Amino acid sequence: MVKAVILCCDLIRDKQCIGCERCLTAARKKLGEFEKFDNVEIVGIVSCGGCPGNYVPRLKLFNKWIDGFDDYDVIFIGNCIKAATSFSGCPLDPGEMAHIIKEKFGKEVIIGTHPW
Repeated sequence: MVKAVILCCDLIRDKQCIGCERCLTAARKKLGEFEKFDNVEIVGIVSCGGCPGNYVPRLKLFNKWIDGFDDYDVIFIGNCIKAATSFSGCPLDPGEMAHIIKEKFGKEVIIGTHPW
C-alpha cells in the first residue's frame, strides 16, 4: 500500500470541483494516475495556498502536523492544478513543482490524479 497526499488548487477546489471527490474516487477505484499502485490510502489533501502558489510552506505545515502521527510516500499534483495552469492563468508549472517538491521533501511526485 502506498500512502499519498493530494496537492490541490486553492482556487478550483470546492468551487469548480466537488471537494476533491473525483480524486478520492479515482484513488479508491485505482483509476487514472492511481492505477500505478495496488492500493492507495489518501492521508491528506493540501491546497497550494492560493495564487501565486505557496505550496512549499503549506506542505511544510502539513508535514509538521502529520509528524509522529502518520507518513506518506507520494504527492499527487491534482488535475485541478494542471487545469489552473493551462486555463486559468496560474503561474505555477507542474513539472517545476514536482522537481521542487521532490528536492525539498524527498517524496515521489506524480503529476495528475483522476481520468478527465
